[in-house]
Amino acid sequence: YPESREVATEDQRRVRQEALAPLEARKTDLVREKTEIEKAILARAENRVPPYAETWTRPPVNRSGTEEQFGPVDVKFLRLVVSGRDSDPTARTGFKIDEFEVWTAGSEANNVALAVNGGSAQGKSPVAQDFGQAYLADLTIDGKFGQSWIAQEPTLTISFAKRERVGRVLFSSDRTGALAPGSGEAPFPCEYRIEVSDDGETWTVVADSADRAPANDAHRRKRFLELQTSPEERTRLEEIRALEAAVNAEIAAVPRLPVLRVGRLSQPEDVAHVFKGGDPQRLGDEVAPESIGALSKIGPAYRLEPSAPERERRLELAKWIIAKDNPLPARVLANRIWNYHFGAGLVSTPSDFGFMGIAPTHPELLDWLAHELIAPQFGIGHEGAGANPAWRLKRLHKMIMLSQTYRQAGAYRQDAADVDVESSFLWRFPPRRLTAEEIRDSLLQISGGLDTRMGGPGFRLYRYIRDNVASYIPLDEYGPETYRRSVYHQNARAARIDLMTDFDAPDCALVAPRRSSTTTPLQALTLMNHDFTLDMARALASRIEADAGDDRVRAQAERAFELAYLRRPGQEESAAAIELIKTHGLPALCRALFNSNEFIYVD
Repeated sequence: YPESREVATEDQRRVRQEALAPLEARKTDLVREKTEIEKAILARAENRVPPYAETWTRPPVNRSGTEEQFGPVDVKFLRLVVSGRDSDPTARTGFKIDEFEVWTAGSEANNVALAVNGGSAQGKSPVAQDFGQAYLADLTIDGKFGQSWIAQEPTLTISFAKRERVGRVLFSSDRTGALAPGSGEAPFPCEYRIEVSDDGETWTVVADSADRAPANDAHRRKRFLELQTSPEERTRLEEIRALEAAVNAEIAAVPRLPVLRVGRLSQPEDVAHVFKGGDPQRLGDEVAPESIGALSKIGPAYRLEPSAPERERRLELAKWIIAKDNPLPARVLANRIWNYHFGAGLVSTPSDFGFMGIAPTHPELLDWLAHELIAPQFGIGHEGAGANPAWRLKRLHKMIMLSQTYRQAGAYRQDAADVDVESSFLWRFPPRRLTAEEIRDSLLQISGGLDTRMGGPGFRLYRYIRDNVASYIPLDEYGPETYRRSVYHQNARAARIDLMTDFDAPDCALVAPRRSSTTTPLQALTLMNHDFTLDMARALASRIEADAGDDRVRAQAERAFELAYLRRPGQEESAAAIELIKTHGLPALCRALFNSNEFIYVD
């Protein structure tokens, strides 16, 4: 499989190492000094009498439910401020909350954090879509458990509907206990404080985790360092951290060695065998690396020893594919190129040239095209004709497109249709419906909305959601950020895009040797009623009004035909278009043009 591998020369490695060596030495010295200071602090803390542990009178936090009680206070706001979580004592974000309760004081306690009781929570969290980038949501306190809110900020603030007298807080990340202890699936606040406020500006601490036992050794170590560090040691540690950050920045600034994402060839470990009856437990004859036996009569055969290196195997396969006396690969490629230009290949089954495939309609032409594809660089009959073949795609494309067959009209002739109704023998240029991408780009182009910028990040016509499994939801509305050429669309396997899928855009998860061209009711409905089509119709109408004027209906109809069909309307077409504009408006005419065969077919 491809992997990132350095492809640097020895000189490049030496230069980089010379630049890194003094920086890494400085970093090592700083880390050593910081470690020695922290060891001394921890030793003092462990030997202190009375030990700090005697002040930790309450049990550690419990992610199934941690409670804090305090003297009743009348407040409008309450917040949780986190300074460390169980899995990482220095992490202030990334913890989970499945519910946060704030109870009023008195015999008839009430959870005033509940949304139904007027409570609301403010604290940002990534939503499980678009890889969590820039999508945030607040926690909803609804009294249900099972779905966690992930904190992106160290503070969760609860606002009450009115001033409340509160005295107890209960919060959790796994209230149902569904996760195994220590699984790390529900990171929980371990170091925190509870604060209250009347105005949301001035806050008072009413409870904290200082008297709870540490959740683990990492939290115990962090507390010792915070409690026992002297002012001088604290100052020096801050200086070391600043110096270390500066050194890390210098290290990051050293140019990296060039890297390529390439495959790594490895020698097959086991000898391949035929599986009798397809059963891997019943080994048949040994299989050596060799050419395909069924094709041995139409090209050069090769056979290697089972111990042949992987590099040699690949090289022999490549030589076999491009050998001058192996006509099959050139014929397959020439047929695919013909298929791209005419919508159908000379062999209509481009991935099957065998007995189950369809015979070519023009076998001599296919052979000639294949010969032209692999002709020597200087052409047939030139003194350089003995040179190695050079597969020249551009020359074959040009040759086809300049041919009389490609340039002929698509006009229908009854006498020819009586003999060859599908134009398999190309008595006219076969009508071809535009592909899904071409239809979409054409709508954008004639409406004046196509963004022709090249390069850069692509766009999506779906909303990506990842919550255990990935989901792709087609967009209901397409904004201008999606008005780029379809080649920049980030296709995803299993994603259904209304316009694209309806017009037979192939599924990215499957191999598609050629595109199908179906006719379904959804196509007409999409071009008539889809929000994207309506937006394009309105945009085209605005463009026509700007070009032809608001009060010149005939000029608007003519301009609409020019943009959609690259021609002026006939007399009957002009009259019908004018009547439609007067009755239903210019956007209605634009929608009608979008739905016409002349717009979506190349004839």
